[in-house]
Amino acid sequence: MNVLVVNAGSSSLKYELYDMQTEQSLAKGLCERVGSAGSSIEQETHDGREFEADVEMPDHTIAFERAVHALVNGDAGVIDSLDAINAVGHRVVHGGEDFASSVVINAEVESAIDRFGALAPLHNPPNLMGIKAARKALPDVPHVAVFDTAFHQTMPRHAFIYGLPWEMYEEHSIRRYGFHGTSHRYVALRAAEYLREHGIADEDQKVVTCHLGNGCSMTAVKAGRSIDNTLGFTPLEGLLMGTRSGDLDPAIVIYLAQTLGYAIDEIDTLLNKQSGLLGLSGISNDMRDLQKAASEGNERARLALDLFAYRVRKYIGAYAAAMGGVNCVVFTGGIGENDHLQREWCVQGLEFLGIEVDPAKNTYPLPFENGSTAIGTDSAPTHLLAIRTNEELMIARDTAQLLMN
Repeated sequence: MNVLVVNAGSSSLKYELYDMQTEQSLAKGLCERVGSAGSSIEQETHDGREFEADVEMPDHTIAFERAVHALVNGDAGVIDSLDAINAVGHRVVHGGEDFASSVVINAEVESAIDRFGALAPLHNPPNLMGIKAARKALPDVPHVAVFDTAFHQTMPRHAFIYGLPWEMYEEHSIRRYGFHGTSHRYVALRAAEYLREHGIADEDQKVVTCHLGNGCSMTAVKAGRSIDNTLGFTPLEGLLMGTRSGDLDPAIVIYLAQTLGYAIDEIDTLLNKQSGLLGLSGISNDMRDLQKAASEGNERARLALDLFAYRVRKYIGAYAAAMGGVNCVVFTGGIGENDHLQREWCVQGLEFLGIEVDPAKNTYPLPFENGSTAIGTDSAPTHLLAIRTNEELMIARDTAQLLMN
């Protein structure tokens, strides 16, 4: 079975084609600036062939057509015809309480994804555009929605309910949902394999997974199940992120509106696009830029780096308390996989939890063997891992397993 994985953003469309018999990625590509001037597509195959072109893509329908055309034709083609695509798996950010697992897409599922767009306005609408474009181009194959929120549907009620009047949850579904679930689930599975090899049974595993990138979240995974996630009703809560504020006193929003005169859309922009590392530093949302600036004496850049690490460190401690201990911490995502300094800073002072970085192992670049590597000291009781996430493979697996059952 060949599964095409699609991740549609507001102005982009990422795709990857997998042969699920071997779980080999045959090709992956990216359509950029969809709907704008200067749109382009680039694709790379498993054997190193590349394709790039500046092509007009006024909408996601045309972008998807360009993508599948690249898979079939030209120097970077990997299949003989569209008939070789047996299913399409779609990343969808928000599934609310309706979806605790992946589902075959029909009109009712599309309607639900649209309804949850109010809870993830930056993500669900473009996800749905990608789904409609793909179903139009490939109407005779099954399409599957894989939800970022699904992994976190095992959170207990005391972890996902906010301290609001009960009617806010009962009538308006205001609760913690958690996000990045596909990534957290993938690395948690990899960590579980590692821990079993080191004598820790599944039922005894207490893992904190740290997905650190431009968007960040952490999950407490106890015996393979998500019991808490730092992201909440929307992907704004929790850790400091590239441009998102993370944890915030809700009264600040009232103050911004009543005292400073901010409109609702201005507050939304402030918290989601102008805060975080970018807002604190005034320089960039990129760790590399901030580390360079901090090394040159920029105090705001140093503060942003310190605050980022502090919040990760604080949540590791909180999740150890929530699970009654911790025997593994996992770093993943763009920062988690590539930034040896932040990995070190994020666990500084946590020796009392048995967490200790080995500088000789915590290098850049990491020698990822089969996608994961241990970076803790041999004597530390708590395992410390960096695992290269693979959300696309997780989506392809879900799609294939759902259709074969």
